[in-house]
Amino acid sequence: MARKFNRSEKLVIASHNQGKVREIRALLEPLHIEVIGASELDLEEPEETGQTFIENAELKASLAAKTANLPALSDDSGFAVLALGGAPGIYSARWAGPDKDFSHAMERVSTALLASGSTNRSCEFICALTLAWPDGHCESFEGRISGEVSWPPRGDRGFGYDPIFTPLGHSQTFGEMDPAEKHAMSHRAIAFNQLLEACFTP
Repeated sequence: MARKFNRSEKLVIASHNQGKVREIRALLEPLHIEVIGASELDLEEPEETGQTFIENAELKASLAAKTANLPALSDDSGFAVLALGGAPGIYSARWAGPDKDFSHAMERVSTALLASGSTNRSCEFICALTLAWPDGHCESFEGRISGEVSWPPRGDRGFGYDPIFTPLGHSQTFGEMDPAEKHAMSHRAIAFNQLLEACFTP
C-alpha cells in the first residue's frame, strides 16, 4: 500500500527545469496543493548517477526532501530512439550540453539516425516520478508514450525534444500541440495519474 501525501503540507518540485516545473504545477493545480520549485528554495541540483530514470528521480526527490524537510516530487524523463539503442535515454539532458541547448540535442539525434543507416523512426518519451519524504521513504511511478522522430523540428510549444516527437496516431508534434492536449496524453501525465491514484486519493 502506497504512502499517502498529506494535502495540508507544501510540496517541493525537485527540478530546476522551468518547463518541467510548469507542467507539474499545471498537473497539480486541481489538487490545490501549495507547490514550491527547487530554485525558489535554492536547492542544489544533484549529479544524476543512476542507471535508470527511476534511480535518478529517487536520487533527486530524496535529496530535496531531506534538505527542505518537506515532501518532494521529482521527475526524471528522457527521449529514447529505438534505432539508437534507446539513446539518448537517461542522458537526454546531457545531449543538450552545459547550456541546455535542445536545438543542438535534436541535431545530434538527427545526425546519429542518419549515421545509423536505419529507416526506423520509432521512439518513446519516458517519465519516472518519485514522491519522497524527509524520512527517506519513496514512491515511484513510470509512464511511457510511443511515437516517431519527426525531422525537421516543428512547433515552439513545449520544451526539450518535443518538436521532433510525433505521438502515434497524431500528425502534430508535441511542440505543435496545444499544451492541454499534450498534458492529457504525455508520458508525464501517464506517470502522474499513477502517482495521484496511489498517493493523493483518499
